[in-house]
Amino acid sequence: MALPLVPLVPIALRLGAAAAAAYALRRAMGSAIATGRTDQRAEDALDDLQDGVAVHSPADRATDGDRQTNTAARLRRTIRWGKRGVEIDAALLARFRIRRL
Repeated sequence: MALPLVPLVPIALRLGAAAAAAYALRRAMGSAIATGRTDQRAEDALDDLQDGVAVHSPADRATDGDRQTNTAARLRRTIRWGKRGVEIDAALLARFRIRRL
């Protein structure tokens, strides 16, 4: 007995269109995104962060018309379900600098 494939055609067309759009986006973004690198000094700084959020404006960085604010944040959590689980470690270092010209 033959299977009726006609009802699957709209689903296949939608999935094909979504796959084509994702492929085109990946091709377009692939040339625009630079390859990253791992800096061990940055990795060590992120590992040394304490849990929570810290914001400060160092006085030694302020000059005429120049201000800097530094932010650091870290979140470490363990999520378990049954005997298995995952550890989430998210760290962030940021600098926001405004300079008058």
